[in-house]
Amino acid sequence: MKTRFLTCSMAVAALSLMGCSTDDDIGGSDSNAGYAYAYEADGGLAPQGGGGQFDDFTDNPFVSVAEQPVSTFSVDADGASYAIVRNTLRRGHSVVPSMVRIEEFLNYFTFDYPSPTGDQTVAINGEVGECPWNTDHRLLRLGIKGKELTKSETPRANFVFLVDVSGSMSTEDKLPLLKTGLMNLVDHLNPDDRISIITYSGKVVKLLESTPVKESQTIKSAIHQLNASGYTNGGDALRMAYEEALACYDEKANNRVIMGTDGDFNVGVTSTDALVEMVESYASKGIYMTCLGFGMGNLNDAMMERISNKGNGNYYYIDSEEEMVKVFVTERERFVSVANDAKCQVTFNDQVVSQYRLIGYENRVMSAEDFDDDRKDAGEIGAGQTITALYELVLVDGADGQAADKGLVTFDFRYKKTLQNASIPLTLPLRVGDIRANNMLSDNFYFAAGVAAYGMLLRQSPHKGEATFDMARQLVNKGLSFDPYGYRKELKELMAIRSEQ
Repeated sequence: MKTRFLTCSMAVAALSLMGCSTDDDIGGSDSNAGYAYAYEADGGLAPQGGGGQFDDFTDNPFVSVAEQPVSTFSVDADGASYAIVRNTLRRGHSVVPSMVRIEEFLNYFTFDYPSPTGDQTVAINGEVGECPWNTDHRLLRLGIKGKELTKSETPRANFVFLVDVSGSMSTEDKLPLLKTGLMNLVDHLNPDDRISIITYSGKVVKLLESTPVKESQTIKSAIHQLNASGYTNGGDALRMAYEEALACYDEKANNRVIMGTDGDFNVGVTSTDALVEMVESYASKGIYMTCLGFGMGNLNDAMMERISNKGNGNYYYIDSEEEMVKVFVTERERFVSVANDAKCQVTFNDQVVSQYRLIGYENRVMSAEDFDDDRKDAGEIGAGQTITALYELVLVDGADGQAADKGLVTFDFRYKKTLQNASIPLTLPLRVGDIRANNMLSDNFYFAAGVAAYGMLLRQSPHKGEATFDMARQLVNKGLSFDPYGYRKELKELMAIRSEQ
């Protein structure tokens, strides 16, 4: 993958060639695919060096089952891409294909999946139906749900907040928003949880030693002191935060570094590769990582996504107080990992399926032999969290008419309860008889299909088939019955923005 930029003049020129203004939504041309426009903090195009950085990538292709019958990938529990696109559309600006990671669109939302039973901390499910954007194909939905934890089951938190207080964080959509979220979190943690705060700009400062939440006024006083100025020495600060987490390490606690930044590291260790090497070394010692991205002016999405992937963590993009509440209050239990190094492997029957395509997860694809290798790093799933993956299938001619008990696909899943445990296997076989008629498909299926269609349209995917924005909206409408916090309704409203432009 490459991380690319467009200067303001380059971006305007590229949009002009496509017949679009800088305020248009996505045009019909693919000439801008693979580029990341740079945005000012107010949402406008910015000069190179001052804008967002996004890894560009190519959509997963169709694969011949005869040549490669097994597909393997790591889970991705992030939701940052959806929030970035939401912020971009609300500001009235164009969505760039490299912003859109469809798996993060899907996994931003919670699905109505069955919970684990017995001593398992994960449950898996799946269904197959007609593919809406290509009715000659079939769509396979795979679902995963992490165990919800009771208060007594939730481990104590040992959080080190690493807060970027450099000058680029001064705008209202960055540090002030982060401070509001931290105050909210303190109010919802348990008295015995502990918080440290390390800040960084031109220098790195331990603002607050590890302090129990029962001393909330001390913690809030430290948060209140956060102010932005200076350069960004993020690399040295990250090391100090990890060392702080190690110094307070409790093997029974959720030991985690939570970094809030726009990612504009410009002093000290700035190489993403060097940062990845650092977070991997601490991840192996049991320290988890959560990245919180803010703003658009200097957003280094590419860096934050990579280090959260390699740091046994997750990546959120914060664009509003509502999103802060979602991350820090409504879904705060997801900071506790109930499935570590979680991997998926799907085996296709070549007598029934001729080709398949994994939708999204492009940077999570693994080799087949990595699935059984517990040394290979993979993604984490938080408590109560759901993960969704979709495959588009091309069936062998006449496959629908084969015996109902004929094997279609086998979904295998592996995870560790803790990083030190051996992995636990789960298996779900799906047969020809499991291919459902449209009136038998779940709301989960339709909602996932609508989200994927929307993402493919925003990405200008060559695999979008007959998908339209109207089709995507109709599919999402069929999946609104389960929406405990209104996030699905919000997506419906977001999709309407595009139709008005």
